[in-house]
Amino acid sequence: MAKRSAFVTIGQAPRVDLTPEILAEVRCPLDVVEVGALDGLSDAEVAALAPGAGEERLVSRLVDGREVILGKTRIQQRLQALFDELDGQGFDLIVLLCTGHFEPFRVKTLFLEPQLAVDHFVQGLAYGAETLGILVPNEKQIDEFHGIDGKQSRVSFASPYGEERFEAAGRELAGTDLVVMHCMGYSEAMRRRVAAASGRPVMLSRRIVAHAVDLLLT
Repeated sequence: MAKRSAFVTIGQAPRVDLTPEILAEVRCPLDVVEVGALDGLSDAEVAALAPGAGEERLVSRLVDGREVILGKTRIQQRLQALFDELDGQGFDLIVLLCTGHFEPFRVKTLFLEPQLAVDHFVQGLAYGAETLGILVPNEKQIDEFHGIDGKQSRVSFASPYGEERFEAAGRELAGTDLVVMHCMGYSEAMRRRVAAASGRPVMLSRRIVAHAVDLLLT
């Protein structure tokens, strides 16, 4: 019998650019319901969720492929409303498709929080590393990055949804011990480009999350 999981994006569902790559790593039959914090919103309503003065930003994708930049505070509120709705619907697992640093959510269902999963996984694999290269989607997120405990970080940017600068970012991170592509929007094809340009081991957030889903449900 297939397990049931809810995949929750901070943008709009379905994430045709992301979900198939996760499911390819999961060994058990999995029935996935995709929902998004921006589902059903007009362009004007989405624009109203842009970051306010001094507010940290999140980057995601609309269903038509356009990039969108969002304020973290209101997205956290919209996500919590979705989790309240999904709780009690019989899902075996709820997966947030974002590595952003959020305040703790209230969720009763088994819940996979990618920022915690990715950062702790990296800490374990990079125990002897001194400097991590971090890739985020937006240049203004460089100063907002929360850091990974115990590690120095050198942060660069490349959007998975807009202007491509993966080779440039890879070269900027070439002097680090390893690189973490810290956004669920980055694909395996993008990872290969950064690895080729940097010459460093490169870790992909969606792959870490995919293996966590597999471990939890298989």
